[in-house]
Amino acid sequence: MYDDLKDKRVVVTGAASGIGLATARRFSKESCRVVILDRDQEALNQAQSEHSNFAGGLRADVSSPDEVEAAFEEIDHIMGGIDILVSNAGISVRKPFADIDYDQWSQVMRVNLDGMYLCSKAAIDRMKTQRSGVILFTASTSGLAANPLYADYSASKAALINLAKTIAVEYAPWLRVNAICPGYVLTPMQKAEYTAEMFAEVNATIPMRRHADPEELAAVFAFLASSEASYITGGTIVADGGESLVTGGLYEPIED
Repeated sequence: MYDDLKDKRVVVTGAASGIGLATARRFSKESCRVVILDRDQEALNQAQSEHSNFAGGLRADVSSPDEVEAAFEEIDHIMGGIDILVSNAGISVRKPFADIDYDQWSQVMRVNLDGMYLCSKAAIDRMKTQRSGVILFTASTSGLAANPLYADYSASKAALINLAKTIAVEYAPWLRVNAICPGYVLTPMQKAEYTAEMFAEVNATIPMRRHADPEELAAVFAFLASSEASYITGGTIVADGGESLVTGGLYEPIED
């Protein structure tokens, strides 16, 4: 637990499930005031009903400038500002590059990149009045290397990593910005795309031999938001069980 996080005002996007929900729960346990955002109203209602200690839950599509503006105005009413933004909302569609039409490409970019821009800009507009803040982006190891069947997703995450670095440089020393790059995480989005056979095949290529639990990523976000990480900014933090260390996905464990 991080004592300095107590009473911090935290906004988590894409927070009705998966990494976002686990992260919102973790910050709530750290005695933060947490507002969750998601475009899925049904999932948002369920998350709020199961976690009544959240300060609020707002339906917003992060790819819409008008909806983001309205959401942050409501956040002002609920919490009077923001100290920590976890910009997490994202989508992916598994398709070969040749089958990705422009509508899909645009949708992925609008959510995964434009949404990060819009939310971070709204947060910075508020943080600059207090001259302090933390922004954490959910990027991906797909933004660090080629990932077949995810050309649009990978491109959006690569751009996001550079966006984090640029904002970090422009707004230091009072604002810290980092990009967290998960590998395979057992989220609803991942479960919707993979069969049991695909999960087994992927796990065999990961030195840790498994997907991460969302709570393990939530712990990374909490650390990076805390004063324990006060000298970390512009970073690309990889949490992938060692997967990106293995060339070509070839991995044979050494038995004792």
